[in-house]
Amino acid sequence: MAVTSQRRLHTPETRKFGSDRGTYEVPDLTAIQTVSYDRFLQYPGANPDKRKEEGLEAVLREIFPIESYDKSVSLDYVRYELGKPRYTPDECRQLRLTYGRPLRVWLRLNREQPIEEEVYLGDLPVMMGGGEFIINGAERVVVSQLHRSPGIDFVSEIEAGDRKVYSCRVIPERGSWIEINTTKKDSITVRIDQSGKFSIVTLLRAMDPKMGLDAEILKAFYSASKQKIVDGRSVAKIEGKVAVEDIVYPVGSERAGEIILEAGHRITKNTAEVVCTSGVKSIEVMDPPASPHLLNAMADDVTASHEEALLRIYQRLRPGNPPQLEKARTLFAEKFFDTNRYRLGRVGRFRMNRKLGLKVPEDEMVLRSEDLINAVKYVLGLAGGDSAMYVDDIDHLGNRRLRTIDELACDEMRKGFLKLRRTVQERMSLKDAEDMTPRSLINPKSISAAIEYFFGRGELSQVVDQTNPLSMLTHERRLSALGPGGLNRKRAGFEVRDVHISHYGRICPIETPEGTNIGLISSLAMYASVDDYGFLVTPYRKVTKGKLQEEVVWLRADEEHEATVASADVKVEKGVIQGDSAGMLVVRNMADFILAPVDQVEYVDVAPSQMIGVSAGLIPFLEHDDANRALMGSNMQRQAVPLLVAEPPIVGTGLEQEVARHSGMLVRAGHKGTITYADADRIEIGPEVHHLRKFVGLNERTCQNQKPIVKPGDKVEKGQVIADGAATWQGDLALGRNVLVAFMSFEGYNYEDAIILSEELVQKDTYTSIHIEEFDVEIRETKLGREEFTRDIPNVSEKQLRNLDEGGVVNVGTFVRPGDVLVGKVSPKSKTELTPEEKLLHAIFGRAGEDVKNDSLEVPSGVEGIVIDTQKFSRRMSLSEEERKEFERSLKTAEADGAAKIAEAFTTLVTEIETVLKKKLTDDDGNSLVHEQDAKFVAEQAATFRLDRLDIRSPERSKDVEKLHKQHWPAVEEAIDARDRTLNSMKRGDELRSGVLQMVKIYIATKRVISVGDKMAGRHGNKGVISKIMPVEDMPFLEDGTPVQIMLNPLGVPSRMNVGQILETHLGWAGSKLGFRAITPVFDGATEDEINDLLEQAGLPRHGKARLIDGRSGESLEQETTVGYIYMLKLHHLVDDKVHARSTGPYSLITQQPLGGKARFGGQRFGEMEVWALEAYGAAYILQELLTVKSDDVEGRTKIYESMVKGENTLEAGTPASFDVLTNEIRGLGLNMQLEKRGL
Repeated sequence: MAVTSQRRLHTPETRKFGSDRGTYEVPDLTAIQTVSYDRFLQYPGANPDKRKEEGLEAVLREIFPIESYDKSVSLDYVRYELGKPRYTPDECRQLRLTYGRPLRVWLRLNREQPIEEEVYLGDLPVMMGGGEFIINGAERVVVSQLHRSPGIDFVSEIEAGDRKVYSCRVIPERGSWIEINTTKKDSITVRIDQSGKFSIVTLLRAMDPKMGLDAEILKAFYSASKQKIVDGRSVAKIEGKVAVEDIVYPVGSERAGEIILEAGHRITKNTAEVVCTSGVKSIEVMDPPASPHLLNAMADDVTASHEEALLRIYQRLRPGNPPQLEKARTLFAEKFFDTNRYRLGRVGRFRMNRKLGLKVPEDEMVLRSEDLINAVKYVLGLAGGDSAMYVDDIDHLGNRRLRTIDELACDEMRKGFLKLRRTVQERMSLKDAEDMTPRSLINPKSISAAIEYFFGRGELSQVVDQTNPLSMLTHERRLSALGPGGLNRKRAGFEVRDVHISHYGRICPIETPEGTNIGLISSLAMYASVDDYGFLVTPYRKVTKGKLQEEVVWLRADEEHEATVASADVKVEKGVIQGDSAGMLVVRNMADFILAPVDQVEYVDVAPSQMIGVSAGLIPFLEHDDANRALMGSNMQRQAVPLLVAEPPIVGTGLEQEVARHSGMLVRAGHKGTITYADADRIEIGPEVHHLRKFVGLNERTCQNQKPIVKPGDKVEKGQVIADGAATWQGDLALGRNVLVAFMSFEGYNYEDAIILSEELVQKDTYTSIHIEEFDVEIRETKLGREEFTRDIPNVSEKQLRNLDEGGVVNVGTFVRPGDVLVGKVSPKSKTELTPEEKLLHAIFGRAGEDVKNDSLEVPSGVEGIVIDTQKFSRRMSLSEEERKEFERSLKTAEADGAAKIAEAFTTLVTEIETVLKKKLTDDDGNSLVHEQDAKFVAEQAATFRLDRLDIRSPERSKDVEKLHKQHWPAVEEAIDARDRTLNSMKRGDELRSGVLQMVKIYIATKRVISVGDKMAGRHGNKGVISKIMPVEDMPFLEDGTPVQIMLNPLGVPSRMNVGQILETHLGWAGSKLGFRAITPVFDGATEDEINDLLEQAGLPRHGKARLIDGRSGESLEQETTVGYIYMLKLHHLVDDKVHARSTGPYSLITQQPLGGKARFGGQRFGEMEVWALEAYGAAYILQELLTVKSDDVEGRTKIYESMVKGENTLEAGTPASFDVLTNEIRGLGLNMQLEKRGL
């Protein structure tokens, strides 16, 4: 039993430091997952016939109707509904099933006699808590993807000779990319996807038949004017201008129809004179453009009409095919005008409108010729040096957006439905219209496979990190730039990974992994949200003429870029922002910090902690820590193991309660009410019942044990925490323990960040944690016969079987060690012809004497603990007479229990209604609806009860009854469902995997006491490994006799620059003495002077240092030492999981060398560099032994075992197997290599 530490703090008083201004309320931290999945399903709530066209509804409307190839039959979509889950979440976890709702779609087949049918398409997973799903028994989460937004981007590159070239990319949501580039020769080219480059003019001609003529293209870009030609006087007027149309000799002249100058060419003096004398009355001209790119592109263009342009593009896209105009027209239309193949999307259209200043409706999903013209105009403006036009920063969050689970799931479902469409069309062409039904046409496997792939095996579907509530919450808020359609970690450069100014308030600049994924995996900032287009937005308070308003505005990164924003810590007096003596203020504007007058400020940050994420927001005094260490601190908090006795930090940031409340590990009240019942197993708030999870193992083998923190009679609000889970205390996050620290070196034991602990922490179980291991074993039908669970195992002593029950399963409560039998199992061996003697023995001794082998489940090495639960599952099999009677008895009992629960819930409802109506409710036969004696009768009445059958004349009473019905009926429904589920499960047996007849699961609880080699860390990135656990009496102690509990190396602070831990230590010491919990928010916390004053108030030295006395000698230490309370965490890198030893074990099949790693019971590799070391020492015999008999010399291994058995110490080395592998590989090259052994 754990002894609670005497120094655990239970202080109701909290003191908040920092500004008094009310902070902006932290939003729902799981909304990014829950809101988007609700948008995908639109369930519950929306009427199936009135759903918005988004999510699953949009996919179904896009795919249907499906028409047959001959257009004679079509399949229309009517609506979809989601049924009730067939299993409970716990059943799904135990049986490795997916917790989902059956998706049923109503389809109408249009033929002579239309037919409408309901079709089952698979199960859609149900989102639990904060965003996790149970998929094949494991809890998983779909991470949101940050990707390059569809739309239009302009970028510049510097080519050889310091020449800038500009390019524009039109990126659709679905379809071909268009890339427009300026060239070194001052022309404009375009490429579609990865095809070769061609002139932009060719594409413009192909987009619109009107653009077939050069004149139309020029008029689209430039303003043209008519110029009358009056003899030679007009030469000066038209010289230097550009011809918009071809200038041709007029009809009636000698050279009629001959071209003088083609459109797009400049009129020289000579040409002007020819024009003036040719008899032409007027020409259309324009001024020469600032950049010659378009005119050069026209000169490069080899086409002269719309049709030629189509053929030219067709040749580029289909190089080998013969050019045919109709095929070219069809291909081009499919590429850019077919919404099924090319779709800009709402976001793409929005960004194009925003960048090019267009006002095209957002439902216009295809590319128009005007879009292309405006894009080319922008490129020309950039090339011409127009200051109003600028290139885009592709790493800016205005150009990157978030694909949340609804969009990702839609994409995957669309793929499944497209496969389904092809199948349906094929089946339509094979069947007669009269024989067709929607069910016969639909193959649901293509949809269920898409769902299963996305949620179970997709790149963005990950097993939830359930080490503690924080790790679970941050996993659900994670953003990934990897995944389908995203970046590749090998090719991603520095710019993509770097922190960007637009991340402010949207993406946490601190929390990211340290390895190859740095910057690619990030975390959502605390107040960030996602807008309708998928762009990240962050809230700001509006400012009008220097006055701070209550109105909060959510801004995208591109909107904020041009705004003037002040930080949250500005001085505010009577609602007016105060500047310096000159009325100026430091503000953010255009990605820079500038000084601006107060009346120019447009917005103010809502909170100082706005820029950081949840993990970093839990680090007190974060502003005093170096960013690299803060990164480690925020990452290591996610690795903290929940301890046996949770304790909140003395020094917190105020975010602890929010994190715990929004994590899925706690139990929250579903609605406002009064607690009617509470014990360790369940909590009831009227009809709402919460069953607590007791000692269950989570994904990371940590222990979840929910405990009620309310008692009957307590009033609770909706969303209030009513039960603690792992690593929480009274609804606050409690990842570690407060311990008395001394920053001092101690005989080299804390060299290289090592940590010295007091034995007091071991004795009082301060850092003890419980871990739950799960083992399972299955029975299958083999070719040789059925396997069997039994206690009767061959060649196993009675002592080893002492803890097994009659069925061969270990008893709950047994303490087991490595090698102990958990479940006895025997499998049939290959049968041979038995001798008469063997047959006699089998007849006498039964199965034990038979030819069976021991396949029992044993405790693996490194695991010991107490068996806390065993679960048995079996398929419905043929039963013996006795088993059948027992089954019928248990079925009746389950039915009676179910009926009793239904009767209890229904009686409550009926009693309340009778109180309102002041009369007894009866059925059609005049019987009272509720009989206290007959629960079965009441359950039957509940199943047929309808509110509309009650004769209520008073409208007021009718409203009251409806309200009561709405309040209590869900409990009745839940009881009916629970009974039906239980009876169905009993009748059909457990749904095990194919081929499995029976399965047994064993849960072992392991108690891990802190020990040397375990890793610990503070919240500031100050991590270390325990090097020594010292007796309490040897630890240095304070002058009042209090021994220090932990010693850290003071040299770990200055070079790491994480001074926050020192401030935390001082404030923690003052808080423990004065009996309060300090809340010091990030960037707005306690000042150094405040901490010093508190130390003085507590009667402690103002500088936070104390004279320590050596526990061994009793003498005072020479220097004063920094002492105080620090919050230390135990991380899940536990030494018990890492200790590993091997004498003999498995060997690799080809090389015959021992395997590597603890999981495969491998050996330690003696590598190339280690060989060099032994060679340097000349240790030839040790080296020979390591490279032969201890590695891959098969003969030598056998001989050395033999010599050991005989008691000899001789080494007879042979040829290593890897040498044979080498010779065989050389033989594979056709060279015969042989080893010739000569007798020496």
